[in-house]
Amino acid sequence: MPQGNFRQYLFPSGHPRIEDVKGLDAYTYRDVARQPGTFTGGLIEGWTPLYKNDFRGVTNDGTLREGLFRLEPPAEAERAPAAEMVQAAEAFLGLLDDRQREAVQYGIDAVEWQTWANPEFMQFDNGLRLEFVSGRIREAAMDVVKASLSEYGYGLARAMMRINGFLGDVVGLPGILNEFSYNFSLFGTPDEREPWGWQLYGHHCAVNCFVVDGQMVVSPVFFGAEPNEIDEGEYAGTQAFTERIGLARQLMASLPEALREQAVTYRQMVDPAMPEGRVHSGDERHLAGAFQDNRVIPYEGILVSSMPAESVELLTALVNEYVRILPEGPRRARLRQVQEHYGETWFSWIGGHGPEDVFYFRIQSPVAIFELDHHCGVFLDYDEPKDFHIHTVMRTPNGNDYGRELLRQWQQVKVP
Repeated sequence: MPQGNFRQYLFPSGHPRIEDVKGLDAYTYRDVARQPGTFTGGLIEGWTPLYKNDFRGVTNDGTLREGLFRLEPPAEAERAPAAEMVQAAEAFLGLLDDRQREAVQYGIDAVEWQTWANPEFMQFDNGLRLEFVSGRIREAAMDVVKASLSEYGYGLARAMMRINGFLGDVVGLPGILNEFSYNFSLFGTPDEREPWGWQLYGHHCAVNCFVVDGQMVVSPVFFGAEPNEIDEGEYAGTQAFTERIGLARQLMASLPEALREQAVTYRQMVDPAMPEGRVHSGDERHLAGAFQDNRVIPYEGILVSSMPAESVELLTALVNEYVRILPEGPRRARLRQVQEHYGETWFSWIGGHGPEDVFYFRIQSPVAIFELDHHCGVFLDYDEPKDFHIHTVMRTPNGNDYGRELLRQWQQVKVP
């Protein structure tokens, strides 16, 4: 995938965008970011009313659909690696002192699930901040992530973190952007059957993982990268979304012209036809990002059931790029669940669809939302979306983000 050279967009030496925050760490930068009148302060002001609201779930019309998610023991071939996850979590907890153990653990239905965020500035300091704990503890926390995801999924999460550290080194802000600028928390008590989970979040990487009796829900998930590839140093060659973007372009090219036209909701990334607020200053075109747990997101574009077989095959490959972060069994279950709803799955697109165009797409159904968006610069100097700055989101609408619907059913069964 041809990509612009991100280095041509570096701020010049001494520019206040970089110079004014040099030398700050996560906590001092947090206070600076909250200042009214600043870009970050405006984002925080806009998100604050959404903090810690009662959870309902994303819907397409404001009404939750029931019966989509069932608490039931999965087939052996679709079970989560619960034993390995518990072993890793217990090893992690065994390294902590009493203060750290208290800080990192929350109740299984704690509202802190909902306070993850993907910007570089800290809004909630949940759990343990990985950059400020020992290497052993940090490695053990990442072992929990590794035990819970597929090899590909763990590799992608680490790629997001390493690209973040790379960006920090390139722009000279390692205190704000580094490989371990992330918070890690546990929810519930690790158990092979009882419900529990974990959360990792920070700049361009946020993963929420819930497991109960062999069933797994990994969502919301936010993965992003600026740039899309590390071009020097220890991790040179690390890429983020090259395959995903290529599949999206192939999918658009495969559609008959009339369907392709219908799929495009707006021709420009910032389009005069867009309603006020359609492009958010932080999320840009994303609708299902941080703090959007209860958002109403109407269906747009075209139905997958109207696509020719070649296009459906490409869309399935694109969906698999998202869900293959799960271990093989839960990935198989999740892909099957998504495919079972292809009759009411919608695909929409914003922007161009040529080989070098930037774009946004959304795949949305009653059981899944997958988004990808090209973004403007944050720590690089450009104010139009570029192909090397990408954000992606994966959610489970209708109440099962964070496994909440499965947890609700579990708690009903457990009531005497």
